[in-house]
Amino acid sequence: MLYPLEPTVRAEPTRCSFGNRDSCSLCSADRRAIGVLLANVGTPAAPTAPALRSYLREFLSDTRIAEQPRWKWLPILYLFVLTTRPQRVARLYAKIWTDEGSPLLAISRRQAEGIEARLEQERAEGEPPFHVAVGMRYGEPSIAAALDDLRRRGAERILFLPLFPQYAAATTASALDILHREARSWRRVPEIRTINSYYVDPGYIRALAASIRETWADGEPDRLVLSYHGVPKRYIDNGDPYQCQCLETTRLLVRELGIDEERVISSFQSQFGRELWIGPKTDALMRELPKAGLRNVDIACPGFSADCIETLEEIEVENRGYFEESGGERLRYIPCLNDRPDHLDALTDLILRNTREWRNG
Repeated sequence: MLYPLEPTVRAEPTRCSFGNRDSCSLCSADRRAIGVLLANVGTPAAPTAPALRSYLREFLSDTRIAEQPRWKWLPILYLFVLTTRPQRVARLYAKIWTDEGSPLLAISRRQAEGIEARLEQERAEGEPPFHVAVGMRYGEPSIAAALDDLRRRGAERILFLPLFPQYAAATTASALDILHREARSWRRVPEIRTINSYYVDPGYIRALAASIRETWADGEPDRLVLSYHGVPKRYIDNGDPYQCQCLETTRLLVRELGIDEERVISSFQSQFGRELWIGPKTDALMRELPKAGLRNVDIACPGFSADCIETLEEIEVENRGYFEESGGERLRYIPCLNDRPDHLDALTDLILRNTREWRNG
């Protein structure tokens, strides 16, 4: 006996009423809308061990994150990492949790609201409206939920913008994996465009420079450290352009600031495990600089579009401790661009440039 297979493509909830275009949800002018999905890494639902266990299980099960054989990695993940790490990481999240919840999620929502308002202001008569949604690679709101939200709001064309200025397989490509997976289940696949990186975007560089100059109004440091998220060196050896793009961002930022390149150091943070990662390491640098007589240091994180656990706790708390314990006198953390007006202006301009044909077509 043959049994019907489960459908892999979801049925659309509505059908066209031919000859009545204005009332048809599949053909009406309202469905000319352009959706913008701002993607980021994600955040646990709460600063608790159970919430962290769920989040870390999803995060560390991603083959883009842990590029190891499943038979080798999964026993380590379930028998060791998920039995000890959630409790420790939950305590770190509790230090940065706010009345709005996760800082990353709260900032991401403000970014979406600010960008949507700017896009509406820029919209000319007769052009389609923009709808902006936030989707996280891990946790909620998920990329899948954000895509469904945009389609319900009438978006037939979607611009997918991972808020990772520098491309890495572990971030940008992983988010794209989910986008493509979701599209496989749609009957009517919208036109989709993606922005893989914006590490040299002039507006992004200018916003970074402006945020640094504002801090320097109270005096310039001995050194400026630009701390990017690290990745295993093996990933770079296998062709990931991430490190090169980080260093190019640094080069352009130094030029925009008009300072000598010797005053700026690029470093890489958040290493875990025993594998060799790219360097220099931020935590080691925080210990070394005071011993070299550089006791007045500023640190910024250009690879993070919004403040999160890696910046608010790892940099501002943990690495500050290393710096002061080693004799440092002043370490100023320069916040991420977050929802600064110039940052939202830059992202809005990036979106407008990449949707020009859709708006004018």
